Amino acid sequence: MGLSKQELKEFLDSKVELYNTSKFIESDPIQIPHMFSNKEDIEIASFLSATIAWGNRKSIIKNANRMMDLLDHSPFDFVLNHSQEDLKPLKQFVHRTFNGDDFCQFITSLKHIYTTYGGLEPLFKLKATEDSIQPSIHNLKTVFFEIPHLERTQKHISDPLKNSAAKRINMFLRWMVRTDNTGVDFGIWDSISPAILSCPLDVHSGNVARKLGLLNRKQNDGKALNQLDLNLRALDPFDPVKYDFALFGLGVFENF
Repeated sequence: MGLSKQELKEFLDSKVELYNTSKFIESDPIQIPHMFSNKEDIEIASFLSATIAWGNRKSIIKNANRMMDLLDHSPFDFVLNHSQEDLKPLKQFVHRTFNGDDFCQFITSLKHIYTTYGGLEPLFKLKATEDSIQPSIHNLKTVFFEIPHLERTQKHISDPLKNSAAKRINMFLRWMVRTDNTGVDFGIWDSISPAILSCPLDVHSGNVARKLGLLNRKQNDGKALNQLDLNLRALDPFDPVKYDFALFGLGVFENF
C-alpha cells in the first residue's frame, strides 16, 4: 500500500477506533483480569494470562480461567499466602509447553517480587529508560529467577537483550500502562509512560506491519520490534501501542 505518512496515520487511527472498544474484550484474554477490581489481582491475573497467550485464543481464555480457578479467584492473596501444600493442585495445569511445575514456579517468583520489590510496577519502573521499557523486561527475567528455580521455566520469560520481541510481556505492559477511554486497557500503572511501550509483535501484527511498510525485517525479533517502535512512535509519540489494536484487528479480523 503506497500511502503517505498522513494517509497511513489516518488509516490506522480509524482501525484503532474500530477495534479499541469494549467489544474487543469478549474474544481476548484481557477478559480474565477484567474479572477483578483490586490492583494486585488485576496485575497477577494479567501477568499469568499474558504468559500463556500463544496459540488458539479460545484455549488461552479457557486455560487462563482454569488458572484463576486454581488460585481460588484470589490471585494476589494466593501468591502472598500460599503454602507448599496449596501448590499441589496447580501441578495438574498444562497449556502447551507451560506446565504445572512452571505454574508453581511463577507463583513462587511472583511472591518473591511482591515481598522483595514491592510488586510488579516498581520492578518494571526500576530499569525503564526515557525511551524504552525493554531493559525492564530483561531485569524482570533476572529477578524472576534469582531465587531457586526450575531451569525449564526460564523459557517462559523472554529476554529482549537476547533479541526476543517479548510479545507476551509487551502485551501485559500495554494492559497495565495504557489508558484508553473505552475500558479495554487498565492504565493502573501511572509511574510508567505509555510513550515508551512497545507493540506486542506476533505473526499477525508483523505481517500487517510489513504490508503497510512499517517493518521490513523478516523475523519477528527484538530488532524488528525496535524498527516497528520507531515507526509507530512517529505516528503517535504519546500512545504508540494503541496501533496494536489496528495491526491485530487487520490481521485477525480482516485477514488484511
